[in-house]
Amino acid sequence: MGFKVVIPARYASTRLPGKPLVVLGDKSMVQHVYERALASGADEVVVATDDTRIEEAVKAFGARVCMTSVHHASGSDRIAEVAARMEWGDEDILVNLQGDEPLTPSAIVRQVADNLADHPEAVIATLCTPITRAAQLYDPHTVKVVRDARDFALYFSRAPIPWERDALDMEVSPALQVCQRHIGLYAYRVGYLKRFTRMESCALERIECLEQLRAMYHGARIHVDVALQAPGAGVDTQEDVERVEMMLAHAQPR
Repeated sequence: MGFKVVIPARYASTRLPGKPLVVLGDKSMVQHVYERALASGADEVVVATDDTRIEEAVKAFGARVCMTSVHHASGSDRIAEVAARMEWGDEDILVNLQGDEPLTPSAIVRQVADNLADHPEAVIATLCTPITRAAQLYDPHTVKVVRDARDFALYFSRAPIPWERDALDMEVSPALQVCQRHIGLYAYRVGYLKRFTRMESCALERIECLEQLRAMYHGARIHVDVALQAPGAGVDTQEDVERVEMMLAHAQPR
């Protein structure tokens, strides 16, 4: 089944202004992300932005770009506007690929879309990868997910979940054998995405600062597959830029 990819790309960034246009090697970051999306086999790839500098840069390397409102609170709102303006059908599958993830393997972009297509009872699909170190489990910037027997999400949290009741040393805890780190790559059915962006927030979403909890609170089923390949590092700071440049220089085939 075919799918679309939308890449939200904002110029404003507290820690790294102009982030999508940062040059990594010989290309801007947004071009790296766009090429990963193309390599996934997506039917359409669109960059969504609210800044004319990004619009011009994207057009310069031959990609499709959609100018969106400057008032969106989240990437989900931005990609929902794109879906509406492109007049994509309610059953179309849309992948939200962040514009600051230039190392995302193309294989997992396709995986998350295929996963949603394979699970008609789900309205969102996403991915996870095993947590192997206690430091990740305790890190609030590492989002954890717990799944049921059919790999549907039970809960997402910044807290350590699951928690072993009698844990003394989490470095050797059996809990680490089942802990999963959530990867922020989502596939939506377009009709559901439009409804989702009109839903009221809930206390869980506000407490955890995790948008997907709004969907679960309102009854959505989210399927979570283990990623076929480990996701690459994202870019938030200048130090990240330098690290990712080194990784790109030694990149494996996509």
